[in-house]
Amino acid sequence: MSPDAYLEMADTEASHWWFRGRREIVATILSGLALPRQASILEIGAGTGGNLAMLSQFGQVSAVEMDGTALRLAREKAGDAYDLRLGKCPDQMPFAGHSFDLVCLLDCLEHIADDAGSLDCAARLMKAGGAVFLTVPAYQWLWSAHDVFLHHQRRYSKRSLHALASRCGLHVERMSYFNTMLFPLAVAARMGDRLRGSRHATGAGLPAAPVNHVLHRVFRAERHWLARGSLPFGISLMAVLRAS
Repeated sequence: MSPDAYLEMADTEASHWWFRGRREIVATILSGLALPRQASILEIGAGTGGNLAMLSQFGQVSAVEMDGTALRLAREKAGDAYDLRLGKCPDQMPFAGHSFDLVCLLDCLEHIADDAGSLDCAARLMKAGGAVFLTVPAYQWLWSAHDVFLHHQRRYSKRSLHALASRCGLHVERMSYFNTMLFPLAVAARMGDRLRGSRHATGAGLPAAPVNHVLHRVFRAERHWLARGSLPFGISLMAVLRAS
């Protein structure tokens, strides 16, 4: 990600509707995984640390982040509560030799050129019976200035993510699109950016408080559907992966 994107994330991830809603949706999915009591959890690509407190509801959290500025911000935010280390997938993993009940890549994999090598690295960090949980942006045809600003390498479909998991020897336990109800608004914004040739992502900053509140309520409501099943399309894609 660009340095500006990290600074913006640090400023907004506590209150921005998307970060808040995603944390609530992720927590709902993790609640259904029957993780061990005080599970060992690794977050790859922790950014500025916005997910650490949420993940700590499910166990002891460690994390790796490739950007020194983001890692510094995460440490300032989290103190000594977590084991946070500098590194990156697939070839500079400071937790090599460790194993975890759950490995999370929350909107991380799309930033890495070697996504297959990185997912394979995550798989090797799982304990027997463990899981990899990931979220990624959906649909390459939605590519826009938003992806450029965030230094994405690609977006995914169910088919491409299934194929990637298979290449890494992983079984898809469940997979679903999400951020579905706001999909028409997102498509309109991304297509508008593309038609204008904009270099700036529409909606990247924190919206006005009333708008932020409504978007958060709409987005977080999807956790009820996702607790019971899957959604057929969306701006994002999630998957729970196990060893084949």
